[in-house]
Amino acid sequence: YLVDKSDKYDSRDVERLQQDDKWVENYLIWRHDVVDDTLKMIDESFQWRKEYTVNDLSESVLPKWLFEIGALFLHGYDKEGYKLFWFKVKHHTRDPKQQLDKKKLVAFWLEHYAKRDHGKPLTVVFDMAETGISHIDLDFVRFIVNCFTDYYPNFLTKIVIFEMPWIMNAAFKIVKGWLGPDAISMLKFTNKSDVQEYISAEYLPPHMGGTDSFKYSYPPLVDDDFQTPLCENGPITNEDEHESKEELDADAKETAELNEAQSLNQKKMNSIEHISKSEETDKTEIKPKNAKKALTTFKGPLLHISPAEELYFGSKETGEKKCLIVLTNITKNVVAFKVRTTAPEKYRVKPSNSSCEPGTSLDIIVSLHGGFSASLQDRFLIMAAEMDQSSGAGAPELTQFWKDVPRTKVMEHRLRCHVIESSKPSSLTLKDNAFNVPAKTNEDLHIELTRLLQINRRLEEQMNRCLWFQQLSVVLSLLSVTVAAFCFYLAYAQRS
Repeated sequence: YLVDKSDKYDSRDVERLQQDDKWVENYLIWRHDVVDDTLKMIDESFQWRKEYTVNDLSESVLPKWLFEIGALFLHGYDKEGYKLFWFKVKHHTRDPKQQLDKKKLVAFWLEHYAKRDHGKPLTVVFDMAETGISHIDLDFVRFIVNCFTDYYPNFLTKIVIFEMPWIMNAAFKIVKGWLGPDAISMLKFTNKSDVQEYISAEYLPPHMGGTDSFKYSYPPLVDDDFQTPLCENGPITNEDEHESKEELDADAKETAELNEAQSLNQKKMNSIEHISKSEETDKTEIKPKNAKKALTTFKGPLLHISPAEELYFGSKETGEKKCLIVLTNITKNVVAFKVRTTAPEKYRVKPSNSSCEPGTSLDIIVSLHGGFSASLQDRFLIMAAEMDQSSGAGAPELTQFWKDVPRTKVMEHRLRCHVIESSKPSSLTLKDNAFNVPAKTNEDLHIELTRLLQINRRLEEQMNRCLWFQQLSVVLSLLSVTVAAFCFYLAYAQRS
């Protein structure tokens, strides 16, 4: 393919394919491990990516009015924790002159999210309330469907269609013809009475029977649901009224115990490093002064963040309500950071808006308060930016710094929440040491489940083939017996 069509591919896609095993695996999973089909899909998607200049799509290259109408956007999560990709059909009208720009908008959102959340699958919601014949655009719908079936592998969990008008039944019979059996099983036709089987009320607008007060507007780009940064001591609401002095003292005691445990761990690590041969490190990277051994670590250009993807909280039964995030500054300058969350009413974050000195590590304590419990839909966003040597690190300086810093210079990293049922959480929590093995993520389980389903499908196919051969053998045997009996009958008749 590369020899014959190298001019039809973007070299950045080819390079990524050679380096990103997960991307390759998603293509294979989506094509049931059939290599020829997988290669064909990669070929078609790469040609499409270059035709639509997917790697270069940005807000600046698309017409502003496309974002302003609010026909397409990302917001909220379904009950399985997957991001919702909304298509407000009533805001879409057919116009051949605008069709290419609208298709590029779809590609922009999908690529934007794929890079931001490392390809975690999406749930598509077609909100067809208040729609009619004028809004039917089968070409555009087919493009959206093709994006998931042909261009973005293993990127679709389900398509939730809300209140499809009866006049569109014929149109969607055509749409079903474009979908394979796997994709057809993902279609979920819903109305106000049953849509909450897939999406909870907190992420549904009132006209769908939900309580979500979100109203789309642009700018800024509606690419996530992160609220205002938390204040230094937790949520902006005054929680001193809700927490007793004993709880606060317990927090302080637990934090002190944590620091003592971390100090002991650091001494042990320093002793081991002194005896054993130290590993080679990048010459340009500064070795932190008080680094901690990480379970899983996201290695960003400014900060290393541990854990890399998920914060583990206990269920109501286990009672584990606190987690630790470790930030390590790998630059030669002070790095300012702040933490946002999709659920500021649930969590206390200490500190949530501060700075980290060059070559040092800093602990952020994330805790649930009150009677709240963590959920899969909760997310945390860590933002970081390098400060000048002359800049101060006090609260007024940080406030002014975040007002002035360009967005292009801000590093962002997102963490998901995970609720574990076992009595002993296997993540980096305050009551566990830093050497536990992390539990498998939802994505790992999803991949394993997909593989098991593929193996099961292959076994079923083999069993069906065996049954077919068995039935064929029985039929042939019966035919042989019948022919033999007939021959004996003819021989007997001739003798008679």
